[in-house]
Amino acid sequence: MEYLILGIGDVFGGTTLLWVAVGVTLGYVLGAIPGLGKAIGVAVSIPLTFYLEPVSALGLLIGIAKGSAAGSAVSAILLNTPGEPSSAPTAFDGYPLARQGKAQKALKMGLFASVIGDFVSTIILILLAAPLARYALLIGPVELCAILVFSLVFIGGLSGNSLTKGLIAACFGIFFATVGLETETFVPRLTFGYLELEDGISLVPMAIGMLAVAEMIVQAGNLDTLDRETAELRDSSDPRDRRVTREEWRRCAPVIARGTFIGAAIGILPGLGASVGSFLSYGETRRVSATPEKYGTGMIEGVAAAESADNAVVPSSLIPLFALGIPGSVIAAILIAAFILHGLTPGPLMFQQQPRMVAGLYVSMLCASAILLVIGLLGQRLFSQIVHVPLRLVIPGVLLFCCVGSYMETGSIFSIFIMLGFALIGFVARKLDFSFVTFLIGFVIGPKLELSFRQSLQLLKHDASNLLGHPIALVFLFAALVFVVMSGRSSVTRRVQMPPTTQEH
Repeated sequence: MEYLILGIGDVFGGTTLLWVAVGVTLGYVLGAIPGLGKAIGVAVSIPLTFYLEPVSALGLLIGIAKGSAAGSAVSAILLNTPGEPSSAPTAFDGYPLARQGKAQKALKMGLFASVIGDFVSTIILILLAAPLARYALLIGPVELCAILVFSLVFIGGLSGNSLTKGLIAACFGIFFATVGLETETFVPRLTFGYLELEDGISLVPMAIGMLAVAEMIVQAGNLDTLDRETAELRDSSDPRDRRVTREEWRRCAPVIARGTFIGAAIGILPGLGASVGSFLSYGETRRVSATPEKYGTGMIEGVAAAESADNAVVPSSLIPLFALGIPGSVIAAILIAAFILHGLTPGPLMFQQQPRMVAGLYVSMLCASAILLVIGLLGQRLFSQIVHVPLRLVIPGVLLFCCVGSYMETGSIFSIFIMLGFALIGFVARKLDFSFVTFLIGFVIGPKLELSFRQSLQLLKHDASNLLGHPIALVFLFAALVFVVMSGRSSVTRRVQMPPTTQEH
């Protein structure tokens, strides 16, 4: 408590609070632009913190990460082009709400869910960092491999209408993740002589191509219809369509609580990331709903589920970083350099060696949650006007930002070709009803799945019976098997219950 009081004085007594506000604002804007997410924002901003005080510098960087996680929902809701892959579930129901004239309602619910998820997850970080990190020590390669397999199966079954198509898409994602140098022998795989592919396919151009560019191609094909809808689009005259009503709060409160818990749990487990958290939360919310068929048509609970989990992952992913020095996410890995640069080595000893700095950092993170609410409320009215711009003007601007975002990831024009290639794949996947979301998840966790599988084979000595010594892995593998069986039965049941005319069609 003594160090916490000193940390409060450090934050409010200097310029730290100002830099945190700058970071949140910058992150919110970057998040709203497709392709310019928190990883790029934090990485580019690290050199700018050289001359700042340690708490101010780290507060600025974490503020960018928090603001970007919330800001990415803006483009997902208004343009159906998520700022980051983890905001893709937000677009499933947020975009239909915007087309119904309820953009401000969707933006507000997304913001409130983001702030609540972020704030509660930060409290979890502060209170439970060390105890929960002890459990993270139990997650070895065998357990991590089982968790990743379960995540792929679960997401593959919930992100589309067919578990088979979802798993096929996930396998293709894993396949593209193998491009580059092999993890053990460093032999190039599937590079076809291109040096740019030896480091693998970059996630940002791929995600931008499959999500944003493919969506722009689809919308360009229906331009006349969409322009007519945009001309007729107006904010609803009903004040209840511009705010979150008490009834909607009643329905969304348990959804936000569940999403925050899922996001915090996913963040604590190293290697899963915000995309897994947001998709799991959205899928679970749809599964327990009494009307799952309505999801994707404008259910505000879908926005709340995705955003609460997405933003809860950011603070909780710092738990293994703070307590063990192990990055639990991409953003945590980038922050290691900033921490060391400012004299704070992540790990158990930092609580003993720099307790005042840690306390100041905790206070900065709590303040960032409050600032995020203010920045979001002030900026939403401006951002919500985007829906009134004709799509024939929006599409060129979005494509420009997509090209800029892809180029900035690697500084090479080759990234734009990657983006265009996967835009074609995304377009075909949409037409054939394959889950491009599961494809992206498979690609993101593909390297971790391959590495953990290779390590598991060595640890188990190529003998499956040795799995009996890894009960956590057995639980997740059994859960994956049960989910496959249940999904298969429900699919057969739906097919049997369909009318004969529908089956013939």
